[in-house]
Amino acid sequence: MKQYRDDQQSRQALVDTLVELGNKNLNKGTSGNVSASTCKGMLITPTGVAPELLRAEHIVHMSLDGRVDKGQLTPSSEWQMHADVYRGKPEVSAVVHCHSPYATILACARKEIPAMHYMVAAAGGYGIPLAGYATFGSKALSAANLEALSDSLACLLANHGQLTVGVDLESALKLAELVEEQAHCYWGTLSIGGPVLLEKEEMDEVLAAFVSYGQQEKRVDLVPGNKFD
Repeated sequence: MKQYRDDQQSRQALVDTLVELGNKNLNKGTSGNVSASTCKGMLITPTGVAPELLRAEHIVHMSLDGRVDKGQLTPSSEWQMHADVYRGKPEVSAVVHCHSPYATILACARKEIPAMHYMVAAAGGYGIPLAGYATFGSKALSAANLEALSDSLACLLANHGQLTVGVDLESALKLAELVEEQAHCYWGTLSIGGPVLLEKEEMDEVLAAFVSYGQQEKRVDLVPGNKFD
């Protein structure tokens, strides 16, 4: 778990992450937002600033109860969703929210991503869940998001987009990219009659294998309990 500080380096890391969302075609314009926890709250991207104009000094530091440090821009309208993740999942250090095309298509159809490919296990479970719909920036959306993340590191937000969490910005960004890849794959299978889903026992084997795969041991530790017997 990375410890972020309210400093130039951490602020620039948020800028770079938001820019990468655009570079990877996971986001467009001023939609989407990125945050990182600090010992006194969190750093979060400001509202209404395009990635190409965003600078480290524009990143907002604020408390988890909504108090913004003096002399800063207005934080993302969805700051509550980020803050509640850090309160509810203290092992998480970074949150990435974006409106990637295929994840958003499924979110608008209110379809979660089932176990149609073994890599959905990268989010920590048997699929990528769907959070119920609520108005953007609302406490209700934050609550729906937390419920979906109770046993996952990622979720789709109904009629909205996707959200991922991680031990650092890099892992949260990589997971967002993977969610979009899985969403694209699932969308494709739906056009030809739907996927053949993996059985629970097959996913159990994948999840067990992920514990010792690369850096996955850090990821698995973020999910409450193991998703395999």
